[in-house]
Parts: sequence; structure tokens; C-alpha cells
Amino acid sequence: MAITLVNPDGLPTVDAYRQVAVASGSRMVFIAGQVAVNAEGGTVGDGDLAAQVEQCYLNISAALAAVGGTFRDVAKLTVYVVDWTPGKMPLLMDGVSRAAGKLGVEPVPPATLIGVAALDVPEHLVEIEAVAVLD
Repeated sequence: MAITLVNPDGLPTVDAYRQVAVASGSRMVFIAGQVAVNAEGGTVGDGDLAAQVEQCYLNISAALAAVGGTFRDVAKLTVYVVDWTPGKMPLLMDGVSRAAGKLGVEPVPPATLIGVAALDVPEHLVEIEAVAVLD
């Protein structure tokens, strides 16, 4: 495994992610920001943040699979959410949980959440980009 996730002493433990990822692999993979679009190009979960988060994670997983990786290889996520408020956290975590169930993995690499005014089209509520390291 190229990634080891750690919650070091002296930093808060957060359920949604680990504070540090240590990468020991030799190939870095940069995945473009994924929005809630299926393989046919249609938006998934119109108006439903949890459904869109789930689709973003599934898209990242598909991108990783195409290069021989899985979510266990992700070293860092950056999550962009339209009109973010802390009240949206349960919806975001619901989408992550649903994706985790489908993927059979607990996707908890270090993450940064950034509130934004808008994304590429009004239907998209979230965009997630990933950096992975493969052996």
C-alpha cells in the first residue's frame, strides 16, 4: 500500500478524514475535479448534495481504477461546495458514506473543504479533486 493515513498526537481527530497521508509509492496520479456527471454525461442528483457527493466519489474511483488504483491510494482530496454552510455537513457525510458502502472502502484521506459561489453549471453543487500515489 502506497498510502498510510495518520492522526498524529497533538492534532484533533476528525471522523471525516485523517490529518496526514504518508506516500511511499512511485507514481503520482492527479485527478481532475469530478462533478456529479454519469458516464453518459447526465447530471446525477439534481438539487441533492448527498447524491452528488456520492457520484463524485464514484467518478474518482472509476478514474483510479483506469490507472490501476483504488480509493486506498488517495493521498489528498479537495472538495468544493457551492454556497457552503456548516449545516450542509450531514449531507456531505451522507454522500461519502453512501459511496463508501458501494466502494467497500472508508475514504478518509486528508481533505480540504472550500466553499465556492458557483461551479461550471448551476446544477453542480460539489466538485472533488484527488491526488493519489500508486506503487
